[in-house]
Amino acid sequence: MSLPPALEAIFRRRSIRRYQERPVEAGKLDLLLQAAMAAPSAMNCRPWEFVVVTESDKLEQFRRRLVFGNRNAPAAIVVCGNPRRSKNPAARLFWVQDCAAATENILLAATSLGLGTVWIGVYPVAAFVRVVREVVRLPRQVIPLCIVYVGYPAEEKPPRTQYEAERVHWQQYGRRPEGDMAGAETGESAS
Repeated sequence: MSLPPALEAIFRRRSIRRYQERPVEAGKLDLLLQAAMAAPSAMNCRPWEFVVVTESDKLEQFRRRLVFGNRNAPAAIVVCGNPRRSKNPAARLFWVQDCAAATENILLAATSLGLGTVWIGVYPVAAFVRVVREVVRLPRQVIPLCIVYVGYPAEEKPPRTQYEAERVHWQQYGRRPEGDMAGAETGESAS
């Protein structure tokens, strides 16, 4: 069965930790940012800001100073939240979710462009936030959520889903689906 392009990109998206020594074109980085800003956000407040990093000295600082940052990607996108951008005080509480949705859009768009990515968590670890804040000189109100390394993959991973039926509950926790859906993945009948 042929999958729609969106599902194909979702299943092909894998964390890539080794990259070719080849720069990512500015046009492709711009497309990733456009995809990021197409993400949903609470009350459409769009509290995100992005710092694109391609300078080797800054990338080297991430590699050296962040525990999980030792990747050889030629580019990084620092996804940040600026709760002050939200005019509605209630929406300010959701900057993490909004920026996470933007991050996922970057990951999927990169896959569709033949690029590899890996998401490096920053927030809420104070030491990681401090390093990123220093390297890219963020103002106090701008909080780095994560770094997305971007580049052309130097490794290949097969598409996959990590679907686990036992983690799906219907109507209430612990309830399995009735009828045809119960055994859809395994061919078993509902009990």
